[in-house]
Amino acid sequence: MKELYSGEVGLFQNGLLAAIYAALTMFLSPLSYGPVQVRISECLTLLAFYDKRWVPGLTVGCLLSNIGSPFGITDMIIGTLATFLGVFPMHWCPNVWLASLLPVVSNGLFIGGELYYLAALPPDLSVGAAMAYIGLGELISVTVLGPVVMRVLRKRKII
Repeated sequence: MKELYSGEVGLFQNGLLAAIYAALTMFLSPLSYGPVQVRISECLTLLAFYDKRWVPGLTVGCLLSNIGSPFGITDMIIGTLATFLGVFPMHWCPNVWLASLLPVVSNGLFIGGELYYLAALPPDLSVGAAMAYIGLGELISVTVLGPVVMRVLRKRKII
């Protein structure tokens, strides 16, 4: 099942992935930034489950997309770290479903915490609620949408 991509993953392919991730995030910016977000580009993080050589492209794509974040350099650092921590260990997971939960947890904790302290959230919203909202958006993108996208990419031999 893990043999989704058997070709060479090089600098060009990672650069292209970074550009696609960043373009999707920025193009869908109303969904990609803020206290309630479903970053559609995060469905691509499952590529790291199938081949760890996709990790650089995903990490750089997140960094580039966070240039457009309302939280600037802070989001570029924390957001990129959260994505890296979610995708780096994926290839050790026994199945795609467990792997899909890694970005849910890392982004939920890091981005939820970041937004709790930096965003003008309602005063009655707890840090746990902020983390849950981000985690839910990640769950929709990575765990629900991600396997569908990977199946389509595989069936069409795009990857």
